[in-house]
Amino acid sequence: MIAEKIQKYLEKASWIRKMFEEGTALRKIHGDKNVYDFTLGNPAVEPPEAFHRELKKLAEHPKPGMHRYMSNAGYEETRQAVAEVLSERSSKKVAASNVVMTCGAGGALNVVLKTILNPGEEIIILSPYFVEYLFYIDNHGGVPRPVATDMQTFQPNLAAIESAINPKTRAIIVNTPNNPTGVVYPQETLEKLGALIARKEKELGRTIFVLSDEPYAGIVYDRLKIPSLFDCVRNSIIVTSHSKDLALPGERIGYLAASPDMEEVGKFMEGAVFCNRILGFVNAPAFIQRLVTGLQHETVNIAEYQEKRDMLYNHLTGLGFSMVKPDGAFYLFPRSPMKDDVEFVKAAQKHRILVVPGTGFGAPGFFRIAYCMEKEMIERSLPAWSELARDLALS
Repeated sequence: MIAEKIQKYLEKASWIRKMFEEGTALRKIHGDKNVYDFTLGNPAVEPPEAFHRELKKLAEHPKPGMHRYMSNAGYEETRQAVAEVLSERSSKKVAASNVVMTCGAGGALNVVLKTILNPGEEIIILSPYFVEYLFYIDNHGGVPRPVATDMQTFQPNLAAIESAINPKTRAIIVNTPNNPTGVVYPQETLEKLGALIARKEKELGRTIFVLSDEPYAGIVYDRLKIPSLFDCVRNSIIVTSHSKDLALPGERIGYLAASPDMEEVGKFMEGAVFCNRILGFVNAPAFIQRLVTGLQHETVNIAEYQEKRDMLYNHLTGLGFSMVKPDGAFYLFPRSPMKDDVEFVKAAQKHRILVVPGTGFGAPGFFRIAYCMEKEMIERSLPAWSELARDLALS
């Protein structure tokens, strides 16, 4: 009935969705308030007030022709607003012509991969990784090559990356702040990565792109700043969305942006605009493009996320769970107290706690907690976490 490849993918499809479905079943038995679902990174916070002001303004004062076709790259004023913010974050001057508005970060990443990949070429992904990378790469004839990070810190292992680079390497995807770990890669690390890539490009005589997947770049804690990849890597591309920083996941609005220093950047942008069209996205939705144009400096209330992070981190580490304290995003990635992380997830379900095994992110032995849920639900879950820790003799 369906393609054999898709059938195989369905069998090993996202653990996130699988656990979310488990939660639906548990809620039918125990009721919503007695199930503690930490599976899906679906923000419970509302968009910032500025979003509602822009929405009302557009609804009350519509512009003639605002719902018609546009340039496949998106509205010039929207791309210019994005370019200005990217220029502020970087020492590089980014032009609107280096930006394409897309249907979220997933759309952006597929456009980039379609643009750069030849059949059989490899994309390095750092584990733990967002599982959809595997499918996105396959979409365009590429081959994923997972490379483990330092599993104590989840920082990139540059020696391992260098060993993985070969004549088929086309790009490496970095994701900072990271899903699922919440770790931020410091500028020094990205600069070393840039130097490594430049050396390997010269050695192999081919361009190797670094793709920075940044949907969580607006959610960082403790006054930390996210370095710009454009300052660290010549042939670099940023893909991102406003799903997290503006709490608009259902609107599917994002963009890709190429470094102004990229070799043949004009040719890349021409290819990306073309691929945006032929992949069926055509362009990002008109209305939401206009909405986010004036919101490029806005974010949700980051303090709410930090409060939730601290609440869970302090409680769980106090119970004996071991984890790296995240610098950004809205995930914790503790080490599983049981050797088999899938078995641990099943043990947690007995206490009506729903989490995702690290196996689903290419990192067996860990599990992911998404704390973008309502604060009240997190508070209600704390006794259940304590009971789980007692069952496992952690405390």
